[in-house]
Amino acid sequence: MTITDAPPVTRPVRRRRIVWTVLLWLSLVPAAIWLPARTFGWDAGLWVQFLAFTPYVAVWTLVPAVVALIARRWAAAAVAVLIAFGFGAAVVPRLVTDRDRGPSTGVELRVMTANMLFGGADANEIVRLVRENQVDVLAVQEFTEGGQAALKAAGLEAILPFNQLAPEPGASGSGLYSRHDFAEQAAKRNDGGFQQAHAAVQVPGAGTIYVESVHPLAPSHPDVLPGWSADQRAQLPAEGGLPKILLGDFNATLDHRLMRDLIATGYRDAADAVGKGWIGTWGPYDSDPIPPVTIDHVLVDERIGVKDVQVHDVKDSDHRAVIAWVTVPAA
Repeated sequence: MTITDAPPVTRPVRRRRIVWTVLLWLSLVPAAIWLPARTFGWDAGLWVQFLAFTPYVAVWTLVPAVVALIARRWAAAAVAVLIAFGFGAAVVPRLVTDRDRGPSTGVELRVMTANMLFGGADANEIVRLVRENQVDVLAVQEFTEGGQAALKAAGLEAILPFNQLAPEPGASGSGLYSRHDFAEQAAKRNDGGFQQAHAAVQVPGAGTIYVESVHPLAPSHPDVLPGWSADQRAQLPAEGGLPKILLGDFNATLDHRLMRDLIATGYRDAADAVGKGWIGTWGPYDSDPIPPVTIDHVLVDERIGVKDVQVHDVKDSDHRAVIAWVTVPAA
């Protein structure tokens, strides 16, 4: 009887190593495409919708980086770490309070935005948030006559007696309610067909500021992307004129180039400034299986400071309300 040598195992092991290496490199491809597309502002087709989920992709990039390091695939690890670093540079600052949050002295103003989902959001809940947080200016979107009546019945006009209202059926209505009187007021219809109520609010001790309830068209289908782009580009830039606050359902996140372009005109995103830029405002809040994304914003002119931001659920709405404490320079 003879003892034979054990069967060679090097070939199967080598084959498995090759397969795992190929899979590792393939796992880097989506993020390697996503990062430059996000960075340079490619916004074609349904890609606009995917961009809203960039923070989730940023977190996922850590997985192949760690796997590559553990497996000692040094080339793949180097690429994976570079990709993760690029995503981190794009999204991590939203979790960090900015050193420059604008003026810290002046007159405090509390502003709130709420999308009412075809006017059906719980008006009592909205009025409770206004009352408990001593909100001075409320912007509403998807504002209908039914929603207006419900807010009035809940006592909103006793708290915020001044208003500029443009209620309409469906999602196109808009409104502003204020504790302080208006110097000027109107509503304009954007290219997407939505109203945007706006007013020059006379803040006691701080002069007049411009406030607008923003609601660009949603990028829900490739056919409406031109309207979405036009609405984003048409938002009022910060420079010149009165200090400004734009707040509402922007249907865009900080990962959309057009949103970043608007901010670059002289705004700061209030939630981003106080390290709360990852808090979701739309998605699963009416039981839809959608991860939370941040498309409701308060943008403040750089002449206005940001103290804090809170986000609250609103019953019967697919959006959450955003409240910002801001500081308006004293007159």
